[in-house]
Amino acid sequence: RTLTPLMEHKHHVNFKTAFTIETLPDSEIKISGELPYVELESERTAAIVALGKNIKIDGFREGHVPKNVIEKRLGEMTILAEMAERAIAHAYPHILDEHKIQAIGHPKIEITKIAPGNPLGFTATVAVIPEFKLPDYAKLVKEVNKNRPSDELTDEEVLEKINDILRQKAAYERMQSKAQVSEGDAIQTEEDIEKKLVIPELTDEVAQGLGQPGQFTGVDDLKTKLREHLEIEKKTDNVARHRGELTDKIVDATEIALPKILIDSEINQMFAQMQEDLDRANLKMDDYLSHIKKTKEEIVKEWEPAAIKRAKLQLVLNEIAKAEKLTPNAELIETQTKDLLERFKDADEYRVRIYVASVLMNEEVMKKLESF
Repeated sequence: RTLTPLMEHKHHVNFKTAFTIETLPDSEIKISGELPYVELESERTAAIVALGKNIKIDGFREGHVPKNVIEKRLGEMTILAEMAERAIAHAYPHILDEHKIQAIGHPKIEITKIAPGNPLGFTATVAVIPEFKLPDYAKLVKEVNKNRPSDELTDEEVLEKINDILRQKAAYERMQSKAQVSEGDAIQTEEDIEKKLVIPELTDEVAQGLGQPGQFTGVDDLKTKLREHLEIEKKTDNVARHRGELTDKIVDATEIALPKILIDSEINQMFAQMQEDLDRANLKMDDYLSHIKKTKEEIVKEWEPAAIKRAKLQLVLNEIAKAEKLTPNAELIETQTKDLLERFKDADEYRVRIYVASVLMNEEVMKKLESF
């Protein structure tokens, strides 16, 4: 059952004093306590209605069986169990709120005491967002920022890229020549072909033959357009590499006891991405695993270090955002949420909004770290 959201209504229990919190290993806690029977009794009608929906009894229309007939058919303990489940689901968010618990995922509920007319005893074990202390991240990233590579593109880098393109062109032509060698010409060796196809000198004519037809008018045009492309590429690569170094420095210096649910969540996301890639290639997961001679369990083991790092990173970024009092731009959240919902018609608006806010918040944190 989905746990009910926190709402304003009257309760006959003090959620702060009626429940105790025990800290467990791996960022889990155990909630223990009792709900007075009046809390269960308030769920009785809803429990009977829910249980009686699919009951079929001769002489009565489905969904119109009298309450006393349903009670007799179900038995008191079945009704009591449904009342208990509903009462716990109702009380759980209040317990989290009163004890200021940041729970992750669904709790594991265990009923310890249940009887008609008596308090309901239960425990709830759940993972929580781990508490941890941030290192002196400003000091850590200053050194990294000092050594950030320049985005300026050199003439040598442009020439190196041109030579790469010419080598690729020569390799393609060599492959084409090999394919055209008939059986009668089999005496012609690869070594012979290699000698015949050398890397061409860059002339206007050669430049015009590169890329799409008409893309380059000559050598100067090739160099200009290639430089523009490489400048964007270099800047993008530098940003990604530099941000990776910044976050690695902070994450490596941060001790966090991660709950397993966060690691599993990251691994599930990685599998979802793999499934999308396979779907695009019209491949089945089982066939792919068979091809690479690995089991799903072996891949999970390989991915675990990366999953741990990703989970730690998000917690660290969230904590830095709090420390620096950063907030994402509200207008950007609205605009980007709207754009995504137009592209993905079936997406849940609440989830999309949370995702967009998270991405924008992370961007704000990264800009802050780059500013130290």
